[in-house]
Amino acid sequence: MVVAAGEGTRLGAALPKALVPLGGRPLVAWSLAALDRAPDVVDIVIVAPPGHVAPVAACAGDLTTRCRVIPGGASRAESVALGLVAADLAVPFVLVHDAARPLLTPEMVAAVLRGVGPHRGAILAAPVADTLKRVTGTTIERSTPRAGLWAAQTPQAFVADALRDAVGLARATGTLADATDCASLVEAAGGDVAVVDPGAPNLKVTTPADLELAAAILAARSGGTAVG
Repeated sequence: MVVAAGEGTRLGAALPKALVPLGGRPLVAWSLAALDRAPDVVDIVIVAPPGHVAPVAACAGDLTTRCRVIPGGASRAESVALGLVAADLAVPFVLVHDAARPLLTPEMVAAVLRGVGPHRGAILAAPVADTLKRVTGTTIERSTPRAGLWAAQTPQAFVADALRDAVGLARATGTLADATDCASLVEAAGGDVAVVDPGAPNLKVTTPADLELAAAILAARSGGTAVG
């Protein structure tokens, strides 16, 4: 599943983030291309911004993997819930990826799926390198030791029933809209989730500077020149 329903307000774009140009193609197209090359992916559901299903679907026109596009919900977690309804019920695992992370590779997909192992899920994540501060206004309250802290990324992979059950529980308890990632839903339902280092840059595009950096990394990977 590719969650692509974000508005991209902080990018300052006049269109949804998934459709913002990056290296000569829409942002979401980079993730779709990587998933299409991943041998373990058999079905792709794209959750698009409401009102933009057709242009997002056009980004999937060259995929060989079966793909469907549906409109998203009022929050990220609601969009994931809608994507689960549209997903193939027969698949044993569900992979959830944010379109805002265009540096996805087939190797990352394989690594996070392997990471599930005996767990209920696994996520790509990186150890926190910065010193963390708890701040009120502009004043530091305290420093937080970074030992053992990881920054969550996507894709995140789960035993399909574990994620469905976790979404159902969150909906029943009224906490679904508050979830910022799928791992927190599965954790809240009592499931254990492993972390897997992506082994390569996997940044999230949030600002124009992020977009420029992603373009440079993609160009370096291909040995070409970034296209704005």
